[in-house]
Amino acid sequence: MAKGFDPEFMRELKYKNDLVEVASGYMTLEKKGANYWACCPFHHEKTPSFSINGAEGFYHCFGCGVSGDVISFVKEIESVDFMEAVRILADRAKIAMPETNTNMEETVRRKQKKDELLKILRGSAVFYRANLYSGNAAPHVQYIRDRKMTDKTVRVFGLGASLDYRSLPQYLLDKGFQKEDMLQCGVVQESRTGELIDAQAGRLIYPIIDYMDNVIAFGGRILEKKDFAKYKNTKETPLFNKSRTLYNVNLLKKLKKTQNIGYVIMVEGYMDTISLYQAGFKNVVASMGTSLTMEQVRLLKRYSGNVYISYDGDFAGQKANSRGLEILKSEGMNVRVVPLPDGLDPDDVVKESGAEGYRKCLDAAMPLIDYKLSYAARGKDLTKAEDKRAYIASALNIIRESETQSEREDLLRILRDRTGVTYESLRRDLENLPAVPAVTGEQEKRKRPDAASRLVKAERFILACVLFDSPFARDYVPGMVDFTEPEHRVIADYIEKCWNAGEKPNAGTLFELFEEESPALDEILNLNYADNLRSAEGERYYNDSIRVLMAEKINKQIEILTQAALVATDAEERKMIHEQIQSYWEVKNSLKS
Repeated sequence: MAKGFDPEFMRELKYKNDLVEVASGYMTLEKKGANYWACCPFHHEKTPSFSINGAEGFYHCFGCGVSGDVISFVKEIESVDFMEAVRILADRAKIAMPETNTNMEETVRRKQKKDELLKILRGSAVFYRANLYSGNAAPHVQYIRDRKMTDKTVRVFGLGASLDYRSLPQYLLDKGFQKEDMLQCGVVQESRTGELIDAQAGRLIYPIIDYMDNVIAFGGRILEKKDFAKYKNTKETPLFNKSRTLYNVNLLKKLKKTQNIGYVIMVEGYMDTISLYQAGFKNVVASMGTSLTMEQVRLLKRYSGNVYISYDGDFAGQKANSRGLEILKSEGMNVRVVPLPDGLDPDDVVKESGAEGYRKCLDAAMPLIDYKLSYAARGKDLTKAEDKRAYIASALNIIRESETQSEREDLLRILRDRTGVTYESLRRDLENLPAVPAVTGEQEKRKRPDAASRLVKAERFILACVLFDSPFARDYVPGMVDFTEPEHRVIADYIEKCWNAGEKPNAGTLFELFEEESPALDEILNLNYADNLRSAEGERYYNDSIRVLMAEKINKQIEILTQAALVATDAEERKMIHEQIQSYWEVKNSLKS
């Protein structure tokens, strides 16, 4: 079943709703070669980068990175959900919607449940906003005035007020919402006595809105000093996962539709975001106070390939060494760190020095590795031998992270100028640093995002070659390599299923296999436009990718067998295992030739 619909219905729906014809009703298309091109309808641009592959039935934008089929196109351009997009296309093609079946019933049930939770959250946001303007929220209004938020800013961000523990639950019950649903979406919780209470009781409310403009959670700020945290988020729910959410992404998406976004400013909190936005820096999002995750980075990448990290002055250096920022690099993002005065966050800078003061901080932003080098010197007196030696040791370990020789040389010159130690001495010390311990398998993925990313890129290139019938991928057979990413396995399984049925895989069909947007699929479809799927260079990369993934598969087998040998008690059994390990090593070594 394709998202609850019979596959035959989906095939007919797409056959009678050619993507090129549907899209041409909303935009002017120009045919170039085999594809059609236009300015992307989903973000502002002057040069066409939105391409439609009519034969495969999908679109891809090189500007914002989105891909989709005809259903995705209607869903996005009409701002409707999947079910409504299907209805629009069925009406257009004069096709009757299918009768509900068991799987369809489950799909409809899930959709109805999600809609009900969203209604509760939207209703709660309306309730909180009304409280703020009711005349009964003096402490909340005073806090807003103290933080110098304008009335327009308060409206743009939908701020509200919780006045007590009981009025929100009663309001929602009076609206006919069920207790179970209210608990599930996190707006209320049960007291020890079983009474429903407002989960954000007494706080100033910050609605958290996703990129589809849905309220999915709330942040709350206490208004008086207490022993617990100042800020509290809605608990994680079926709709809200902090690791997949960026605060203000909804307004960033709207900004993208009106202009190109050169870079996105990443801050840590609600007030930093609001203060910068109000000061004119509308290209700002917050990471919800968590270390950046792959899901957040991929969401961010839709809007710009450049990110300015603007955490507060006390913690920026610690964050600069975090895995989150390394993930940004591994996804090909250009990362710069904004230096702020110690003890100040972006909100403080704007309050003290205005927009111009913060602009100067932005102008002083440094590449990530330069910032690490600068931060390593903080708190050290470089006129003292002990501090200088400690700084040099830290700095050399940072410099060796550089991926290019020219950058290493440049950083060594900076270190020379700061310390007075000769360039040649520093270069020799860098070359004589102990080798970083080798890591393999799962350790490699955890500790070296850049290496993990290489494996991911190899998997995606192989899948693109196979999916789009590249001549040098004709010898690919299912099971030749193991795909490590869940999305990649879904695509590989689809290809195998098509082959087993004697059918040619169709890229446009892949969108039916994913409940949510798939960044991996976007990247694979993007590769279809590269000359490498047909070039000699591409063939070399394909063969290298196959060898790398086959070697990775062998490594896993060797690890499993090695563990088995350690626990084996029978000598003959151990001998057989070692012979198997040896044979795997021989195969692995043959891949290098």
